[in-house]
Formats: sequence, structure tokens, C-alpha cells
Amino acid sequence: MVETDTRVLDTTGATLRYDVRPGSGTGAGSGTGGEERPLLMIGSPMDATGFTTLASHFADRTVVTYDPRGVSRSERTDGATETLPEEHADDLARLIEALGAGPVDVFASSGGAVNALALVAGRGDLVHTLVAHEPPTAQVVPDREAALEVCADVHATYLRDGWGSAMAKFLALTSRQGEFPANWAEEPAPSPAAFGLPTEDDGSRGDPLLGQNMRGCTSYAPDFTALRAAPTRIVVAAGKESEGTFAARAAVAVAEGVGTPLAVFPSHHGGFLGGEFGQQGAPAEFAEALRAVLDDKAN
Repeated sequence: MVETDTRVLDTTGATLRYDVRPGSGTGAGSGTGGEERPLLMIGSPMDATGFTTLASHFADRTVVTYDPRGVSRSERTDGATETLPEEHADDLARLIEALGAGPVDVFASSGGAVNALALVAGRGDLVHTLVAHEPPTAQVVPDREAALEVCADVHATYLRDGWGSAMAKFLALTSRQGEFPANWAEEPAPSPAAFGLPTEDDGSRGDPLLGQNMRGCTSYAPDFTALRAAPTRIVVAAGKESEGTFAARAAVAVAEGVGTPLAVFPSHHGGFLGGEFGQQGAPAEFAEALRAVLDDKAN
């Protein structure tokens, strides 16, 4: 059995660490020269450990995972406190080029899906097939203005009141069914205690979700003209159990903008998780759906 190879890549303003899990070579993906095409799995701000279970279902393919800049093993070197999807996209382009295996297939989750859309808009030559699962961009939903304000308020709450108060708002945001009303600010703020979160501010402000990526990710406007013109096959997906939530509604709108049908995957926003971070999806069924999309010979 070949062990995972952890590699280091210096990019502009960050040092990235990524893992390459060699496959058995029996997968359907075929890269340049008839070689197997790697499958890159990305999230944001979720690190590589979140794909442990899902990667185990693709042992026949080389699977690459990484920690985004400012998360886990990947350190920022520029001192910046926020990151834009375009910066993540540049990191991903450099990572794919470092693999030296030609265009890759990409499964991208949540903020990773937003970053992958930015990657394909600029460097579609590096991606053969992109499966973008529930990209949470507020720019595309009908309630755009309110959604942008709600997301910005989560970030502002984090800077003002700390992690517990902001995370309570984030959880309320992600679980809400339907559109955000124009008068959302008049609604009572959710209590951290109701979610089992700390009510005291510990003074830290280094959270990569609430601090570094919250505003950049949710305010990203996909370049649909560039995406439709890219050589990449783009599949936008949402979880069956996610219907009506913010990220799933954004997925519907992104699929419409790209001009492709929405793919419905099993489970929810974290449907590929098999206990990572204490969350359980339906990873076997999710992997089966993902494999069917990636192996679709009609595309």
C-alpha cells in the first residue's frame, strides 16, 4: 500500500500543504498521455481532514486534498486578515500546476465550490470536470441584498462580540429555510447557549470561517460568461435535504447561470462527511453519486 505523500507549496502570501493519495490506477479518469486524472477535493475553510471518508471511496484514483491558506497546516505569510476567492483560486492553480498531471477533476464543497468557480473562470484549462456542491454566494439569490447584509453581520458580530455570538448567527443563517426578509435585522439575535456555544468572548479573532473567509466567499459574484466559455465541464450540485437553505438556493441560481441542470446529491450540505467534525452524512451514497457524475461518458 502506497502511503499518502504530503507536500509543501509556496504561493503568493502563503505556504500551502497538500496531500496526494496514489490510487490503484483503475479509475475511469484519464489524463494526459492516457494516465489517470487526479481527483482534487477542496473545501473552504474546511481542511483536508474533512475529506478522509470521501477519499476512501475513491481508492482507485489518485486523490489530492489540501489545507486552504490560513487553515490548519497552511500558513499565511502576508499578514492579511481576510481572503478573496480569487486568491484561493490562484493557490489552486499553482497547486494543480505543481502536480504536473494535466487537467484534474475537482469536487468542491461549500466555500471551496466558490473558490473553484473562480479558478475555472480564470484557468479553465486546469480543470476537466468541476462538481461544485452548494457554493454559498449571496450574489446570485433573489434576496441578494438581504443575504449580503446577513453574511456581513456575521463577520461584524465576530469582530465585535467574539466566536460564540457570531457562530450562533452563522448556524441560524445556514439552517434557515427560504429567503431572508428585508427587515431581518429586527429579528432577535439567536442565543449562543441555544446551540451549546460559549457565551463569553475569549478575545481571539483568528477563526478562518467567521473572520478570514466569511465576507469574501459570500460576496463573490461568479463570472458566468467566463464559466460558460471555459473548456471545463461544470456540474453544480445540492443536497436533497438542503432544499430551501441559503447554500442550496445559491446552487440552484449558479446552475441556472452556468446553463446546466442542478444535480441533486444525497443528504445535506456535509453529506460526504463520515463523522469528521462530529457530523454524519451519507458518504457511501454521496460517493456513488459523485462517481456517477465524474464517470458520465456522455460528457
